[in-house]
Amino acid sequence: MNAREYLEILHVAERLKDTPRHCTTTKRRTESVAEHSWRISLMAFLLRHEFKELDIDKVVDMCLIHDLGECFTGDIPTFIKTDADREVEDSLLDQWVKSLPKELSDDIAALYKEMDAQETKEAKLYKSLDKLEALIQHNESPIDTWSENEYELNKTYAFDTVSFSEWLTDLRKAILDDTLEKIETEGQKA
Repeated sequence: MNAREYLEILHVAERLKDTPRHCTTTKRRTESVAEHSWRISLMAFLLRHEFKELDIDKVVDMCLIHDLGECFTGDIPTFIKTDADREVEDSLLDQWVKSLPKELSDDIAALYKEMDAQETKEAKLYKSLDKLEALIQHNESPIDTWSENEYELNKTYAFDTVSFSEWLTDLRKAILDDTLEKIETEGQKA
C-alpha cells in the first residue's frame, strides 16, 4: 500500500466521525459511530486478562472495523434496520473492501467473514461488546433521550448474544441492574 492509498482509506473511515448514532452521551451530545467503535475496541482490550484463551488483538480488530459499512449508509438503529438496509450496507462495504490493496482487502474480508459466521469465540465476543456498549451508553445518557421502545428493549437486549460466556452474562446482568435503577430513579416517560 502506498501513502496515497493509505490516506484514501483514512478519508473514507473519517466519515464515521461525522456519522451520528442513535445514542447520546452523558452531556446530551449525539455520539458518532467512531466513538462507539473506539469504546468497544477499548472494552475488548480491557478484557485481555478475562479471556486469556482468545486472540484479543483479533477482537480489537473486529471492533475497529465492524461499522465501516456505515461510512456509506449512515447508522440505522438495530430495531428499525431492515434486511434490505443490511444488503445495501453489505454491498457497498464489500465493493469498498475489494477496492483496497490486496493484502489489506484479504485481511478485512477474512475478519468480516468470521464476524458474520459468529462461530468463533472472538466473533461472539466482538458481537457481545457491540451490543453491550449501546446498553451502557443508554444507561449513561439522560433517560429523556431514550425512545419509547428502549424501556423494554434495554431490559432484554443481548442476553442471548452473551450466553456463551458466564463473565459476559454477569456483565449483562450488572448493566440490567443499572437500567432498572435508572428507570426507577429518573422516571419513565408518560
